[in-house]
Amino acid sequence: MRTTAVILEGPKALALGDLGLDAPGEGDLVVEISHSGISTGTEKLFWSGQMPPFPGMGYPLVPGYESAGEVVEAGAATGYRPGERVFVPGANCYGEVRGLFGGAARRLVTKADRVTRIDAGLGPEGALLALAATARHAMAGLTHAMPDLIVGHGVLGRLLARLTLAAGAPAPTVWEIDADRAGGARGYEVIHPDADPRRDYRAIYDASGNGALLNDLVTRIAKGGEIVLAGFYTEPLSFAFPPAFMKEARFRVAAEWTKNDLSATRALIEAGALSLSGLVTHTLPASDAPAAYRTAFGDPACLKMILDWSAVP
Repeated sequence: MRTTAVILEGPKALALGDLGLDAPGEGDLVVEISHSGISTGTEKLFWSGQMPPFPGMGYPLVPGYESAGEVVEAGAATGYRPGERVFVPGANCYGEVRGLFGGAARRLVTKADRVTRIDAGLGPEGALLALAATARHAMAGLTHAMPDLIVGHGVLGRLLARLTLAAGAPAPTVWEIDADRAGGARGYEVIHPDADPRRDYRAIYDASGNGALLNDLVTRIAKGGEIVLAGFYTEPLSFAFPPAFMKEARFRVAAEWTKNDLSATRALIEAGALSLSGLVTHTLPASDAPAAYRTAFGDPACLKMILDWSAVP
């Protein structure tokens, strides 16, 4: 069995290619992918060659950990059946070509316990489940305060804001410096940081990935406030100690989502409490993958790029 996949041979060297697939076992699914998302965080770092040492890193690799598709073969021990639609957070099924993260392919083989059933009506938005689960993971927990300030109005920032409202918490303020990204708010306000006089935020969630903001964010929290690092940071982080000392600042790193986050997020979507609409701004055929990746990483107006695999054999 073979597949067409996006192959990253090295920094900025990306093309579609034909790869062999590992044979599926009793606990495996074969999934035909309809849509896959391009991450402007970790995938951009792999594409640009700026990714710090990472387990499993190396070229060539198949990127992508945001894929949605249909089960076409189901092993006897999977509990799935052909025709079910699933979210796939990547796969490692390409022989000697690394599957990091392995979701950007027309067809793939994956363990059944890695996928999550989704509503067939989601369409391209089904590929956003991992990003929504990432936002949910940053916020979930009895000791975690809901954000009253979110830094960055990209897809992650928008999902954090939508989840805050879905939880019944007061609408957060969102900072955004790019005018192209300031629109699209639903029930909350987006402002430029320079227009915000507040210095008493209880919980600031940084979705910008810009570690240089830490000192400014410390001055914006109330005493004992928390700064949640919800982005991905390639450079070592630092901050001036005296202001943080005076504020008794707390810092928390939000790691990647868990299986429970996927399930909880799916339930919110199915219940109508969380909408994924309006987050996908660009869609291109998978045959145009090189252009799609360049646009995803270089066009500020591109919130989320989705590859459409439907025309790929």
